[in-house]
Amino acid sequence: MQSFFYKYRKFFGALLVFSIITISLFYTALKPKKSLPIYNPSDVNPELVDSTVQYISKYHTIADFSFTNQNGKTITQKDYEGKIYVADFFFTTCKSICPKMTTNLVDVQKAFLDNPKVKLLSFTVMPDIDSVSVLKEYAKINGVNDNKWNLVTGDKKAIYTMARKSYLAVKQGKPEEQYDMVHTENFVLVDSKKRVRGFYDGTKKEEIQKLVEDINWLLEDEKN
Repeated sequence: MQSFFYKYRKFFGALLVFSIITISLFYTALKPKKSLPIYNPSDVNPELVDSTVQYISKYHTIADFSFTNQNGKTITQKDYEGKIYVADFFFTTCKSICPKMTTNLVDVQKAFLDNPKVKLLSFTVMPDIDSVSVLKEYAKINGVNDNKWNLVTGDKKAIYTMARKSYLAVKQGKPEEQYDMVHTENFVLVDSKKRVRGFYDGTKKEEIQKLVEDINWLLEDEKN
């Protein structure tokens, strides 16, 4: 028996290699491919969505906008055309979740600092306090790269509308105060076609790691 195996050792060796390759190919073919959902208002917690758009279940995209950034420059949808970006809502005097969110968004900035396809966009929910000069100081303190990351302020109603009708990420504040907003810890991932592709807890490192992975996946997917 031993001499039999020795005589046909090359055949059995080749058979073993063939079997390993075949099994690997089957595993690759059957393994589910990674994908990212496309979010519409009807997919999201109703608390974060304006009631006028909650019924929308397809074709949702980010609406056009125009705000002013930390350098006094007007920022519009055009500045993000063809880009993958992360949006969030904050205010500079927030002492609870904002510092951690900002620190984590700086990490995202570092991860894609040399990739012009990826940008960041932060909206203040307190534009009456967060003027251009206040945002500029906040940007300096936190290491915001002006070419990569815009902190924007503007008309409160317009920011409220973007938050709850486009990005689906901000809770309504006091009902008696029109356009009052309560920002959440959400980071919103938007693809180059202006579609919402993910929500991430901006206070958790593991969620930031997942966000970076998903951005890389989008970059690769759009390249192909």
